[in-house]
Amino acid sequence: MKTPPLSRIQSPRHARILAAWLLVGCVLVASTLILGGVTRLTGSGLSMVDWEPVSGVVPPLSAEGWEREFAAYQASPEYRLVNRGMSLAEFKRIFRFEYAHRLLGRVLGLVFIVPFAVFLWRRIIPRSLVPRLLLIFALGGAQGLLGWWMVQSGLVDVPRVSPYRLTAHLALAVLVYALSLWTALALLRPEDGAAASDRGSGGRPGRWSAVVLGLAALTMLSGGFVAGLDAGLVHNTFPRMGSDWIPPDLFAASPWWLNLFENRTTVQFDHRVLAMLLLVGVTALWRACARRAGGAALKWAHAGFAAVWVQAVLGVATLLLFVPIPLAVLHQANALVLFTALLALTFELRRC
Repeated sequence: MKTPPLSRIQSPRHARILAAWLLVGCVLVASTLILGGVTRLTGSGLSMVDWEPVSGVVPPLSAEGWEREFAAYQASPEYRLVNRGMSLAEFKRIFRFEYAHRLLGRVLGLVFIVPFAVFLWRRIIPRSLVPRLLLIFALGGAQGLLGWWMVQSGLVDVPRVSPYRLTAHLALAVLVYALSLWTALALLRPEDGAAASDRGSGGRPGRWSAVVLGLAALTMLSGGFVAGLDAGLVHNTFPRMGSDWIPPDLFAASPWWLNLFENRTTVQFDHRVLAMLLLVGVTALWRACARRAGGAALKWAHAGFAAVWVQAVLGVATLLLFVPIPLAVLHQANALVLFTALLALTFELRRC
């Protein structure tokens, strides 16, 4: 990923303004991701059965409004098959999680498009950066559409969103976050043309850092399937799964590849394996950076090392305790902390 050198931005101050704006966007994307996890864990994601991008900004403000919203929910499969007999007060609780998640997504769109228009008008944004920023905005808009497509999958017959759509929704959010963060870092730590042409890929740590970053992203996406299938509620033992190291029903579904995405045992097994590989990979990368890197790269390596071990402890505790919501939310939030540290480390090593 390349970003225009600072020499093509009018001033260092403008670069800092653009970077701060993108970092605020990163915080909002991260908050939306975490709130989405809370929404999923509390069973709130199917409480709003309509998608109203404009009028949906205003929640029910009267008793009659709440009754209409509740009546619409009562016609949904989730109410009929899972939550029959739910009170209006209980409905309000789950509704507010989903409403907050959608509202935060709308706020994120405004925080991007309004400053973008102002910066463009005032010529703070260089022309070469405009396509990248428009891509980020387009992906953010697609995220909203994908979110509703995901919700629709749980409003038909089975009151459960498709794990494929859930994971796609997660993947797109992570992509928006990564593009925004990388661009912000490049604006804060620019290179002139000579430095850019002379730099390498950071040597062996730089090459391995990109691989480990990809592994972290893959582990996060596998966590999407774990969440979508409630696979964390099977085989709540560690390190074995039940009494076995390799469960006998690992390939119970046919064709075999379907197990990777729809067999809860296999999905949990894959997530465990990826998590352990990531633990080893980040630890090895940290050791390599301790020997060969310094400055900001070493600081990010330390952060990644700490985050991956915290993530391992949180993951095991979440599993053994049958996925309590606070621990599960911390596990999901720390996954983003780890991803952030690895992305920043990869950025710094590419400058070496």
